[in-house]
Amino acid sequence: MGREFAQAIPLADTWGMHGDVGWGWMILMMFLMVLFWGAAISGIVWAIRAGFDRRSGPRGESAAEVLERRFAEGAISVEDYHERRAVLADAAGGSNGARKDKQLTAPR
Repeated sequence: MGREFAQAIPLADTWGMHGDVGWGWMILMMFLMVLFWGAAISGIVWAIRAGFDRRSGPRGESAAEVLERRFAEGAISVEDYHERRAVLADAAGGSNGARKDKQLTAPR
């Protein structure tokens, strides 16, 4: 068994199995390895960031942008648009967004 193995080693070396592929192939393989790992890492980062972007809401729109988009699509009426726009303006002005009701009792 040992003699057969000893005869196989020189035969394997003549087939170029032990590293005599030259500098050109080695440089090409290093370049391809860097491209592969760069693509793999970029894909993982892209997938993670895409997952976090989906949780923060659709396209990162503000409330006013969503309102304007829905109005432009015809999803809400003109009256709804103006009412909701006023609520957003009140909220931006420092109030909590609640409408002020009229006084319930007659003044004295």
